[in-house]
Amino acid sequence: MLWFVIVLAALVLIVLALTLICYRVTFYNPPPHKEPIYAIPPEEQYQVRRDTITGLLDEMMAVPCERVNITSFDGTSLSARYYHVRDGAPLQIEMHGYRASAVRDFCGGNKLAREMGMNVLLPDERACGESGGRTITFGLRERYDCLAWINYANERFGPDTPITLAGVSMGAATVLMTAGLDLPENVKGVIADCPYNSPVDIIKKVSRDDHLPPWFFFPFIVLSGKLFGGFDIRQTTAAKEIVKAKIPILILHGEDDRFVPCDMSREVYDACPTPKMRVTFPEAGHGLSYIVDPALYKASVERFLEMAGLAEMDR
Repeated sequence: MLWFVIVLAALVLIVLALTLICYRVTFYNPPPHKEPIYAIPPEEQYQVRRDTITGLLDEMMAVPCERVNITSFDGTSLSARYYHVRDGAPLQIEMHGYRASAVRDFCGGNKLAREMGMNVLLPDERACGESGGRTITFGLRERYDCLAWINYANERFGPDTPITLAGVSMGAATVLMTAGLDLPENVKGVIADCPYNSPVDIIKKVSRDDHLPPWFFFPFIVLSGKLFGGFDIRQTTAAKEIVKAKIPILILHGEDDRFVPCDMSREVYDACPTPKMRVTFPEAGHGLSYIVDPALYKASVERFLEMAGLAEMDR
Protein backbone atom coordinates (compact mmCIF):
# COMPACT_ATOMS: atom_id res chain seq x y z
CA MET A 1 0.00 0.00 0.00
CA LEU A 2 2.86 2.36 0.82
CA TRP A 3 4.42 1.92 -2.62
CA PHE A 4 1.08 2.81 -4.22
CA VAL A 5 0.87 6.06 -2.21
CA ILE A 6 4.47 6.89 -3.14
CA VAL A 7 3.84 6.26 -6.84
CA LEU A 8 0.61 8.27 -6.76
CA ALA A 9 2.32 11.17 -5.00
CA ALA A 10 5.14 11.09 -7.54
CA LEU A 11 2.65 11.17 -10.41
CA VAL A 12 0.83 14.13 -8.85
CA LEU A 13 4.11 16.01 -8.47
CA ILE A 14 5.03 15.27 -12.08
CA VAL A 15 1.65 16.53 -13.29
CA LEU A 16 1.93 19.68 -11.19
CA ALA A 17 5.48 20.31 -12.38
CA LEU A 18 4.50 19.90 -16.05
CA THR A 19 1.46 22.11 -15.50
CA LEU A 20 3.54 24.86 -13.89
CA ILE A 21 6.09 24.69 -16.72
CA CYS A 22 3.31 24.97 -19.30
CA TYR A 23 1.87 27.99 -17.48
CA ARG A 24 5.20 29.78 -17.31
CA VAL A 25 6.02 29.08 -20.95
CA THR A 26 2.56 29.88 -22.36
CA PHE A 27 0.84 32.45 -20.14
CA TYR A 28 3.23 33.88 -17.56
CA ASN A 29 5.07 37.18 -18.00
CA PRO A 30 6.44 38.36 -14.65
CA PRO A 31 6.94 42.06 -13.85
CA PRO A 32 8.79 44.17 -14.55
CA HIS A 33 7.72 43.74 -18.16
CA LYS A 34 10.60 45.17 -20.15
CA GLU A 35 10.03 44.12 -23.74
CA PRO A 36 12.94 45.72 -25.66
CA ILE A 37 11.49 48.20 -28.13
CA TYR A 38 14.35 47.85 -30.60
CA ALA A 39 14.65 44.06 -30.40
CA ILE A 40 14.06 42.86 -33.96
CA PRO A 41 13.17 39.14 -34.21
CA PRO A 42 16.07 37.06 -35.52
CA GLU A 43 14.17 35.45 -38.37
CA GLU A 44 15.32 36.40 -41.87
CA GLN A 45 11.92 37.95 -42.74
CA TYR A 46 12.54 40.61 -40.09
CA GLN A 47 16.27 41.04 -40.44
CA VAL A 48 16.04 42.03 -44.13
CA ARG A 49 13.63 44.80 -43.04
CA ARG A 50 15.71 45.86 -40.03
CA ASP A 51 16.58 49.32 -41.37
CA THR A 52 12.96 50.10 -42.24
CA ILE A 53 11.67 48.92 -38.85
CA THR A 54 14.40 50.77 -36.96
CA GLY A 55 13.70 53.95 -38.90
CA LEU A 56 9.99 53.78 -38.06
CA LEU A 57 10.83 53.14 -34.41
CA ASP A 58 13.18 56.14 -34.31
CA GLU A 59 10.46 58.28 -35.84
CA MET A 60 7.81 57.08 -33.40
CA MET A 61 10.02 57.44 -30.34
CA ALA A 62 10.53 61.10 -31.28
CA VAL A 63 6.77 61.80 -31.23
CA PRO A 64 5.59 63.26 -27.88
CA CYS A 65 3.06 61.21 -25.99
CA GLU A 66 1.24 61.24 -22.67
CA ARG A 67 1.21 58.30 -20.29
CA VAL A 68 -2.29 57.46 -19.04
CA ASN A 69 -3.39 54.80 -16.58
CA ILE A 70 -6.66 53.07 -15.72
CA THR A 71 -7.85 50.06 -13.74
CA SER A 72 -9.47 47.20 -15.65
CA PHE A 73 -12.54 45.15 -14.76
CA ASP A 74 -10.61 42.77 -12.50
CA GLY A 75 -8.45 45.34 -10.75
CA THR A 76 -5.44 45.03 -13.09
CA SER A 77 -3.63 48.32 -13.62
CA LEU A 78 -3.30 49.25 -17.29
CA SER A 79 -1.04 51.82 -18.91
CA ALA A 80 -1.08 53.41 -22.36
CA ARG A 81 0.61 56.04 -24.50
CA TYR A 82 -1.69 58.75 -25.85
CA TYR A 83 -0.70 60.60 -29.04
CA HIS A 84 -2.59 63.84 -29.61
CA VAL A 85 -2.93 65.05 -33.19
CA ARG A 86 -5.72 67.61 -32.83
CA ASP A 87 -8.66 68.46 -30.61
CA GLY A 88 -11.90 66.79 -31.64
CA ALA A 89 -10.21 64.22 -33.87
CA PRO A 90 -11.38 60.60 -34.12
CA LEU A 91 -9.53 58.13 -31.93
CA GLN A 92 -7.86 54.85 -32.76
CA ILE A 93 -7.15 52.36 -29.95
CA GLU A 94 -4.28 50.03 -30.90
CA MET A 95 -3.70 46.64 -29.25
CA HIS A 96 -0.31 44.95 -29.69
CA GLY A 97 0.74 41.30 -29.89
CA TYR A 98 1.80 38.51 -27.56
CA ARG A 99 4.61 39.50 -25.17
CA ALA A 100 5.47 42.30 -27.58
CA SER A 101 6.36 45.97 -27.41
CA ALA A 102 3.40 48.18 -28.27
CA VAL A 103 5.69 50.70 -29.95
CA ARG A 104 7.40 48.09 -32.11
CA ASP A 105 4.17 46.40 -33.20
CA PHE A 106 2.58 49.74 -34.15
CA CYS A 107 5.54 51.71 -35.46
CA GLY A 108 3.82 51.60 -38.86
CA GLY A 109 0.13 51.53 -37.95
CA ASN A 110 0.50 54.32 -35.41
CA LYS A 111 2.19 56.52 -37.99
CA LEU A 112 -0.58 55.82 -40.50
CA ALA A 113 -3.33 56.65 -38.02
CA ARG A 114 -1.68 59.96 -37.11
CA GLU A 115 -1.14 60.82 -40.77
CA MET A 116 -4.85 60.21 -41.32
CA GLY A 117 -5.69 62.73 -38.62
CA MET A 118 -6.55 60.42 -35.75
CA ASN A 119 -5.55 60.73 -32.14
CA VAL A 120 -4.12 57.43 -30.92
CA LEU A 121 -4.32 55.49 -27.68
CA LEU A 122 -1.64 52.76 -27.57
CA PRO A 123 -2.10 50.50 -24.52
CA ASP A 124 0.38 48.08 -23.06
CA GLU A 125 -1.54 44.80 -22.84
CA ARG A 126 -1.90 43.22 -19.39
CA ALA A 127 1.34 41.54 -18.28
CA CYS A 128 3.25 43.63 -20.83
CA GLY A 129 5.08 46.96 -20.78
CA GLU A 130 4.04 49.21 -17.90
CA SER A 131 0.69 47.49 -17.33
CA GLY A 132 0.14 45.19 -14.38
CA GLY A 133 -0.70 41.53 -14.22
CA ARG A 134 1.30 38.38 -14.81
CA THR A 135 -0.97 36.28 -17.01
CA ILE A 136 -1.51 36.67 -20.76
CA THR A 137 -4.87 35.21 -21.84
CA PHE A 138 -4.65 35.40 -25.66
CA GLY A 139 -7.46 37.95 -25.90
CA LEU A 140 -9.94 36.40 -23.48
CA ARG A 141 -9.44 38.97 -20.73
CA GLU A 142 -7.68 41.49 -22.95
CA ARG A 143 -10.96 42.14 -24.81
CA TYR A 144 -12.42 43.50 -21.56
CA ASP A 145 -9.29 45.61 -21.10
CA CYS A 146 -9.96 47.02 -24.56
CA LEU A 147 -13.52 47.81 -23.48
CA ALA A 148 -12.10 49.56 -20.40
CA TRP A 149 -9.99 51.75 -22.70
CA ILE A 150 -13.09 52.53 -24.78
CA ASN A 151 -14.91 53.63 -21.64
CA TYR A 152 -11.91 55.74 -20.59
CA ALA A 153 -11.87 57.41 -24.01
CA ASN A 154 -15.57 58.21 -23.83
CA GLU A 155 -15.17 59.74 -20.39
CA ARG A 156 -12.21 61.84 -21.51
CA PHE A 157 -13.17 62.81 -25.07
CA GLY A 158 -16.93 62.39 -25.02
CA PRO A 159 -19.24 59.69 -26.37
CA ASP A 160 -19.53 61.39 -29.77
CA THR A 161 -15.85 60.81 -30.61
CA PRO A 162 -15.62 58.18 -33.39
CA ILE A 163 -13.43 55.26 -32.30
CA THR A 164 -11.80 52.56 -34.36
CA LEU A 165 -10.09 49.54 -32.82
CA ALA A 166 -6.87 48.23 -34.35
CA GLY A 167 -4.77 45.24 -33.42
CA VAL A 168 -1.76 43.21 -34.52
CA SER A 169 -1.46 39.42 -33.98
CA MET A 170 -2.86 38.67 -30.49
CA GLY A 171 -4.04 42.29 -30.42
CA ALA A 172 -5.91 41.65 -33.68
CA ALA A 173 -7.65 38.63 -32.17
CA THR A 174 -8.37 40.79 -29.11
CA VAL A 175 -10.13 43.56 -31.05
CA LEU A 176 -12.10 40.98 -33.04
CA MET A 177 -13.27 39.43 -29.77
CA THR A 178 -14.03 42.91 -28.46
CA ALA A 179 -16.31 43.45 -31.46
CA GLY A 180 -18.54 40.72 -30.05
CA LEU A 181 -19.18 42.69 -26.85
CA ASP A 182 -21.92 45.25 -26.27
CA LEU A 183 -20.00 48.31 -27.48
CA PRO A 184 -20.89 52.01 -27.36
CA GLU A 185 -22.33 53.35 -30.59
CA ASN A 186 -19.31 55.55 -31.29
CA VAL A 187 -17.10 52.47 -31.87
CA LYS A 188 -17.27 52.42 -35.65
CA GLY A 189 -14.98 49.67 -36.94
CA VAL A 190 -12.17 47.17 -36.39
CA ILE A 191 -8.84 46.84 -38.23
CA ALA A 192 -7.27 43.43 -37.51
CA ASP A 193 -3.74 42.76 -38.79
CA CYS A 194 -2.74 39.05 -38.91
CA PRO A 195 -5.24 37.71 -36.33
CA TYR A 196 -5.50 34.08 -35.30
CA ASN A 197 -8.90 32.44 -35.34
CA SER A 198 -8.62 30.73 -31.96
CA PRO A 199 -6.31 30.74 -28.90
CA VAL A 200 -6.43 26.95 -28.94
CA ASP A 201 -5.48 26.67 -32.61
CA ILE A 202 -2.54 29.08 -32.40
CA ILE A 203 -1.16 27.38 -29.26
CA LYS A 204 -1.37 23.97 -30.93
CA LYS A 205 0.24 25.35 -34.09
CA VAL A 206 3.17 26.82 -32.15
CA SER A 207 3.53 23.56 -30.21
CA ARG A 208 3.89 21.66 -33.47
CA ASP A 209 6.43 24.22 -34.70
CA ASP A 210 8.46 23.56 -31.54
CA HIS A 211 8.20 19.79 -32.08
CA LEU A 212 6.04 19.40 -28.96
CA PRO A 213 3.06 17.10 -29.64
CA PRO A 214 -0.14 19.01 -28.83
CA TRP A 215 -1.97 15.80 -27.94
CA PHE A 216 0.36 15.43 -24.96
CA PHE A 217 1.05 19.01 -23.88
CA PHE A 218 -2.24 20.78 -24.58
CA PRO A 219 -4.16 19.20 -21.66
CA PHE A 220 -1.41 20.49 -19.34
CA ILE A 221 -1.70 23.94 -20.94
CA VAL A 222 -5.46 23.98 -20.34
CA LEU A 223 -4.96 22.85 -16.75
CA SER A 224 -2.22 25.43 -16.19
CA GLY A 225 -4.51 28.27 -17.27
CA LYS A 226 -7.18 27.09 -14.86
CA LEU A 227 -4.89 26.42 -11.89
CA PHE A 228 -2.50 29.36 -12.12
CA GLY A 229 -4.35 31.89 -14.32
CA GLY A 230 -7.95 31.33 -13.29
CA PHE A 231 -9.26 31.06 -16.86
CA ASP A 232 -10.05 28.46 -19.51
CA ILE A 233 -8.16 28.99 -22.78
CA ARG A 234 -11.00 27.15 -24.57
CA GLN A 235 -13.58 29.73 -23.44
CA THR A 236 -14.16 31.30 -26.85
CA THR A 237 -12.52 32.28 -30.15
CA ALA A 238 -12.30 35.27 -32.44
CA ALA A 239 -14.27 33.32 -35.05
CA LYS A 240 -17.10 32.72 -32.55
CA GLU A 241 -17.15 36.25 -31.13
CA ILE A 242 -17.13 37.98 -34.52
CA VAL A 243 -20.54 36.44 -35.25
CA LYS A 244 -21.96 38.88 -32.65
CA ALA A 245 -20.32 41.94 -34.24
CA LYS A 246 -22.38 44.92 -35.34
CA ILE A 247 -19.56 47.01 -36.83
CA PRO A 248 -17.51 46.74 -40.04
CA ILE A 249 -14.31 44.69 -40.03
CA LEU A 250 -11.08 45.01 -42.01
CA ILE A 251 -8.65 42.07 -41.93
CA LEU A 252 -5.08 42.45 -43.21
CA HIS A 253 -2.68 39.52 -43.44
CA GLY A 254 0.69 38.67 -44.92
CA GLU A 255 0.58 35.69 -47.26
CA ASP A 256 4.00 34.53 -46.04
CA ASP A 257 3.06 34.66 -42.35
CA ARG A 258 4.93 31.76 -40.76
CA PHE A 259 3.57 32.33 -37.25
CA VAL A 260 -0.17 32.89 -37.76
CA PRO A 261 -1.14 31.16 -41.02
CA CYS A 262 -3.00 33.41 -43.42
CA ASP A 263 -5.88 30.91 -43.58
CA MET A 264 -6.68 31.58 -39.91
CA SER A 265 -7.92 35.07 -40.74
CA ARG A 266 -10.00 33.64 -43.60
CA GLU A 267 -12.03 31.67 -41.03
CA VAL A 268 -12.73 34.87 -39.06
CA TYR A 269 -13.59 36.78 -42.24
CA ASP A 270 -16.02 34.09 -43.40
CA ALA A 271 -17.79 34.15 -40.00
CA CYS A 272 -18.21 37.94 -39.92
CA PRO A 273 -21.82 39.04 -40.58
CA THR A 274 -21.13 42.77 -40.99
CA PRO A 275 -19.62 44.77 -43.89
CA LYS A 276 -16.08 43.48 -44.25
CA MET A 277 -12.86 43.50 -46.21
CA ARG A 278 -9.87 41.17 -46.27
CA VAL A 279 -6.62 42.17 -47.95
CA THR A 280 -3.56 39.93 -48.15
CA PHE A 281 0.01 40.99 -48.84
CA PRO A 282 2.26 38.76 -50.99
CA GLU A 283 5.68 38.08 -49.45
CA ALA A 284 4.76 39.74 -46.13
CA GLY A 285 5.61 37.85 -42.93
CA HIS A 286 3.90 38.07 -39.56
CA GLY A 287 3.03 41.66 -38.70
CA LEU A 288 5.04 42.94 -41.68
CA SER A 289 2.29 43.92 -44.11
CA TYR A 290 2.73 47.65 -43.54
CA ILE A 291 6.52 47.34 -43.68
CA VAL A 292 6.43 45.39 -46.97
CA ASP A 293 3.82 47.49 -48.78
CA PRO A 294 2.81 50.70 -46.95
CA ALA A 295 1.02 52.05 -50.04
CA LEU A 296 -1.32 49.05 -50.30
CA TYR A 297 -1.81 49.07 -46.54
CA LYS A 298 -2.81 52.74 -46.53
CA ALA A 299 -5.06 52.33 -49.56
CA SER A 300 -6.77 49.36 -47.92
CA VAL A 301 -7.46 51.30 -44.72
CA GLU A 302 -8.75 54.29 -46.71
CA ARG A 303 -11.03 52.03 -48.77
CA PHE A 304 -12.31 50.37 -45.61
CA LEU A 305 -13.10 53.69 -43.96
CA GLU A 306 -14.96 54.77 -47.08
CA MET A 307 -16.85 51.46 -47.31
CA ALA A 308 -17.78 51.71 -43.64
CA GLY A 309 -18.94 55.31 -43.98
CA LEU A 310 -15.98 56.60 -41.99
CA ALA A 311 -14.05 58.41 -44.71
CA GLU A 312 -14.42 61.69 -42.84
CA MET A 313 -12.22 60.26 -40.10
CA ASP A 314 -9.03 60.92 -42.06
CA ARG A 315 -9.81 64.58 -42.63
